[in-house]
Amino acid sequence: MNCALIFAGGTGQRMNTKTRPKQFLELHGKPIIIYTIEVFENHPDIDAIVVVCLEDWIPFLRKKLVHYDIAKVVDVVPGGATGQESIRHGIDALLLNGDENATVLVHDGVRPLLRSETITECIQSVEERGSAITVTPAIETIVQESDGMVTNVIERQACRMAKAPQCFRLRELAEAHRQAEADGLFDFIDSASMMRYYGHNLYTVEGSPENIKITTPSDFYIFRAFVDARENSQIFGL
Repeated sequence: MNCALIFAGGTGQRMNTKTRPKQFLELHGKPIIIYTIEVFENHPDIDAIVVVCLEDWIPFLRKKLVHYDIAKVVDVVPGGATGQESIRHGIDALLLNGDENATVLVHDGVRPLLRSETITECIQSVEERGSAITVTPAIETIVQESDGMVTNVIERQACRMAKAPQCFRLRELAEAHRQAEADGLFDFIDSASMMRYYGHNLYTVEGSPENIKITTPSDFYIFRAFVDARENSQIFGL
């Protein structure tokens, strides 16, 4: 069984929108979160989806799931006080709705340009090696600094940018979350950081550059350009 855990619990402060959280901003009348969910909905190897959502927006999202005929979402659950707690809420829902031996793909609700091929490769990586962290190559020089002075220039060829989905066996990710809570650790930045902390090997899957996270207004305009380009290619057969 392969499950998607889609995190859509952020408020989107950097987007500067006054009306709604960034995951519910619309392009051509469709919310960003629906674009994201549809990538997993339409993938033949994904069996179930759980969405972690801002509690006040759950009724709105449920209506949109019906409107867009989304069938694989088995639950929509409220987020927690932190990203880590929100992911744990999603894990608990998946455990109630599926198999603890399932593969879980943890994905950002505001990464709607994920390719189907990346999902396939991530599932294969978990089956063969136990994990899959989607990455893209670093395309600019990366430096370390202290008090405004560069202390180290890191070899770019060895660097990758961690993206999403980040994928594991559901049982192992759930165990790591329980252990983190027992240890009083509540500030892991993502699932990859937590799993590495608890001794799991992380293996990479190279994703596509357009798999951006929509965080700022400029990201939204890039997203719109990609969507329009895809629609134009279908219309004109390019």
